[in-house]
Amino acid sequence: MREVWLSGPETIEELSDALADALAGGPPVLPLDARDPSAGKLRDAMAPDRPVEPGTAVVIATSGSTGEPKGVLLSARALAASAAATHDRLGGPGHWLLATPAQYIGGLQVLVRSLLAGTSRGVLSPGPFRADRFAEAAAGVLRADGPRYTAMVPTQLTRLLDAGGAGLDAARAFDAIIIGAAATPDGLRERAAGAGVRIVPAYGMSETASGCVYDGVPLDGVRVEVEPDSRLRLSGPVLAHGYRLRPDLTATTFVDGWFRTGDEGRVSAGKLTVFGRLDNVVNTGGVKVSVAAVERVLRGCAGVRDVCVVALPDAEWGQIVAAAIVVAPGGTADPDGLRAAVRARLGTAAVPKRLELVGELPMRGPGKIDRCAVVSRVFP
Repeated sequence: MREVWLSGPETIEELSDALADALAGGPPVLPLDARDPSAGKLRDAMAPDRPVEPGTAVVIATSGSTGEPKGVLLSARALAASAAATHDRLGGPGHWLLATPAQYIGGLQVLVRSLLAGTSRGVLSPGPFRADRFAEAAAGVLRADGPRYTAMVPTQLTRLLDAGGAGLDAARAFDAIIIGAAATPDGLRERAAGAGVRIVPAYGMSETASGCVYDGVPLDGVRVEVEPDSRLRLSGPVLAHGYRLRPDLTATTFVDGWFRTGDEGRVSAGKLTVFGRLDNVVNTGGVKVSVAAVERVLRGCAGVRDVCVVALPDAEWGQIVAAAIVVAPGGTADPDGLRAAVRARLGTAAVPKRLELVGELPMRGPGKIDRCAVVSRVFP
């Protein structure tokens, strides 16, 4: 297995070369973030000195929401199928700006798409995301002939819309911006449309070689079904073929050509709606409350920029609903008003018994809130 430790633009070139070799049948690639203190633990868990499972081109290492290291095995076929289906959906092969970390599948697929299409790409250097830095990185891509694309997370898009100026102008110039890694709130969709930014919300994960459902519609070759408990399962050529050194987990997750996700949702009139994690439920006083439902209500309230709802242990209720709220710049949020909105939509049991206003939410990857860190830092 070939390890690539990412730290800057020059190591992106190293990763791109390693990917080209892997897609052509060369050694599998394990991308890692050299600046991440937990990367050494992830690397060791992937056991790079041991033989890699047959058919593997890339191993995506992640600690996930539980903190337990896990390696997703992706073949060249799955990566190529995802890249081709994405270009078909967006309007043909194009030039790409890499705006998210390449050790995660969303960023890595930007490199794969550029490689397979033979098109140019730009790279947003590591560091805090700012609108001016985005505009600078996008300039070369936007001068290219043909379609221009990028992919980012909802937080990045929000910051571009908030900042306006050159960064927002650059965003408007892309033919499509894939929004992934986390759900795209309705309010953010509306803001993007009003600002003239063409976004394509995507649903997918490492196990599907990045987004496999765009704006509710599966990519060509991808199938979505809903199991009796509302669990979503996915199939198609984009699927991973298992987990690194975890045949037990592979056997229970990849079943008869289907990947059984941990998400719940529904399919209506050919469009997928994802509700959230099946296991993300607060059992408070015997009443089960969906975390995703409470978050949707709170995100729709005036003054709320972002939110994370978690379960906290409680001697009386067993668990209680707690919410960490990020207030939009220049905005205000009334805790009593927020609780009233939840009560009106979801009932008394869903009302957060603890509600804290915070400056930002801890993250565990691009666009993914670290819920364990929210519990330990916001509600110690």
